Amino acid sequence: MSPQKSTLEFASWNVNGLRACRKKTFDIFIEDYNPDFLCLQEVKLNPDVIPEDEFGYAFRHYHLAEKKGYSGTAIFSKQEPLSVVEGFSNGKHSGEGRMITCEYDGFYLVNVYVPNAKNDLSRLEYRYESWDPDLRNYLLQLQEKKPVILCGDLNVAHQEIDLANPTSNRDNAGFTDEEREGFSNLLAEGFLDTYRHLYPDQTDAYSWWSYRAGARSRNVGWRIDYFVVSESLATSVREASIHSQIEGSDHCPVGLTLAQA
Repeated sequence: MSPQKSTLEFASWNVNGLRACRKKTFDIFIEDYNPDFLCLQEVKLNPDVIPEDEFGYAFRHYHLAEKKGYSGTAIFSKQEPLSVVEGFSNGKHSGEGRMITCEYDGFYLVNVYVPNAKNDLSRLEYRYESWDPDLRNYLLQLQEKKPVILCGDLNVAHQEIDLANPTSNRDNAGFTDEEREGFSNLLAEGFLDTYRHLYPDQTDAYSWWSYRAGARSRNVGWRIDYFVVSESLATSVREASIHSQIEGSDHCPVGLTLAQA
């Protein structure tokens, strides 16, 4: 990567199936925005259909679920990482391809697709009692070594400002007290939601819309895709963006601009 570059550009996108998204806007987005680091969730790939394309990235790593066509994450970057870890280092929560950690000189980049609690909340207890605390502890272990940049589909709208209809969704998956508390607990440990750090009062800023009832055209959405960073990086955050005009998935890409140390 060019040493003259004063900032690093990051993007994260739940593509809801990479093959389908490529038929729409994916390649155009990469060409137009050209982020230094691109993190994808829900790639929904099988091992035999991983794209051979480089997409302009020296490094590309896919972490797929054991179940074909389900979940899965990927990280593309213009520089090779120092190390790559799939999932949690202790082996917990394996099999669904939900997390990749890449270590670089100045930070860890953690790309995550947090489990959805499901409409009947059948995975809420797992999420609240196991996944969220384990993720928080894992990030704290990393943060002891160097700053952390966490991104991805966290499947929670943190505050009422983060979804169009908070009252009617009060106990729905993604806006339960338990999920919101899990996110608050993470922030309390020395992390910040970069978008709210820069835009604490911005309304109508969403990253996911249901396919039903023309929700996207009416901007009836949720902000559930994030860049969360160690507080030590707060002064390096130059921009946090939501690319709501980019279609191709039920989510849109979100971005982070970070000053180089």
